[in-house]
Amino acid sequence: MLVADGLNERELQRYAQRVAARWPLDEIIVGGARVDDARGVLPQRERGPEFVVVLVSDGFDGVPWLERVHQAASLWDALEMGAPADVHCYTRAEFERKRETLAVVRWAVERGMRVA
Repeated sequence: MLVADGLNERELQRYAQRVAARWPLDEIIVGGARVDDARGVLPQRERGPEFVVVLVSDGFDGVPWLERVHQAASLWDALEMGAPADVHCYTRAEFERKRETLAVVRWAVERGMRVA
């Protein structure tokens, strides 16, 4: 568990379980400044959001985007994690498009970590 470096891996697992209890998840990717910090990226960089969470599930199909984001974000424990998260919820097809067109999603995919 990397609590000292800003990553509470135990809480990330609990978050994944809370989300998976609502939607069958294909993928959870966590990126952001705290993940970069834990991986030793130089602190002089532009930080951006502390946490970026990308949830991929075809269970989101038919659920309005704001509703899925609101529900998934409400499951994030900012107190335990030390910062709020910028949560993105996509179906597999939406995710494939957004990883190409949305810089923050591409950043999370390229430099983030997958949560099992």
